[in-house]
Amino acid sequence: MVKKVIKNFEIEYLQVLDESGKIDEKLMPKLTDKQIKELYELMILARTFDDKGFNLQRQGRMGSFLQFKGQEASQVGTAYALEDKDWMFPMYRSGAALIARKYPIHMIYLYYGGDERGLKCPNDQNNFPISIPVGTQISHAPGCAWASKLKKEKDVTMVYFGDGASSKADFHEGMNFAGVFQLPCIFVCENNQYAISVPRKKQTHAETIAQKAIAYGIRSIQVDGNDVFAVYKATKEAVDNARAGKGPTLIETFTYRQADHSTSDDAKRYRTDKEMQEWLKKDPILRLEKYMKAKKLLDDKYKKEVANKTKEQVEKEVEKYENFPAPSPEDIVKYTFAEMNQDLKEQFEEIKNG
Repeated sequence: MVKKVIKNFEIEYLQVLDESGKIDEKLMPKLTDKQIKELYELMILARTFDDKGFNLQRQGRMGSFLQFKGQEASQVGTAYALEDKDWMFPMYRSGAALIARKYPIHMIYLYYGGDERGLKCPNDQNNFPISIPVGTQISHAPGCAWASKLKKEKDVTMVYFGDGASSKADFHEGMNFAGVFQLPCIFVCENNQYAISVPRKKQTHAETIAQKAIAYGIRSIQVDGNDVFAVYKATKEAVDNARAGKGPTLIETFTYRQADHSTSDDAKRYRTDKEMQEWLKKDPILRLEKYMKAKKLLDDKYKKEVANKTKEQVEKEVEKYENFPAPSPEDIVKYTFAEMNQDLKEQFEEIKNG
């Protein structure tokens, strides 16, 4: 009888910027003052967009909206590490990541307002449509990454999903496929502590989401998802590895959803005010502002200028959204297939002729 240890595993946790705004200089990624300000401005823009989206829904100017408030560092920090040519697969809560990728804000509002034309990505961007079904995009992303590898392109694919999606078959199939073919794919699990109303500890007995990558031979890491520097550092390393042909990475960003699951949810029914208050102290924007003030990168004047600029920008995008040309009735049948079959042609003529 032979008994031996085949391999030992461990999960690394990364934090660079703590809640008081202090950093570990040895772990700080290479970012210029200009880049730090860019990260801050993107996070403020994302928060402003998010708050406005909620208000639009409550005012009856939008049918539904899913907030990402509290997850700005998680999304902006990961998206910031990508190049424009790279591919991104967003989920329904990836608004901040889309904004960081320069996706038109009024088009995101348009989609949440019930107009699917909001998902028509500009031709100069490589962002796939928002995925509403939980986890399905996790299977799609490795396919895109495989195509890049077969074509010998140096593109990287990044896919976003929540902790609840890691309990779906799509997650395991996508991870296994990426591991087998060593694809340039980054899996970003935003562990915001809840899958709708179910806390993470009730949907998986695993200590971390990150450790699930071990089964598929994929490197992984858990990072403080409210620390934009840690998120960026881990993602930049993962992106560099993927681009160099060293395979995929799973990044678990440990963060918190400050808002309800959606505008039809009431989170007070399943989580306490005490829990919320503890997490508000860890707010990613507040933490970054403390650091920037200490480094003299932020003062009251600059903070006010950024707030006013982003508010004005978002209001202009709202105006575009609310004045977007109405869709053509023929669109109902024109885009079902690449070419309309006979049945659709007949329906098209009926609609066209009234």
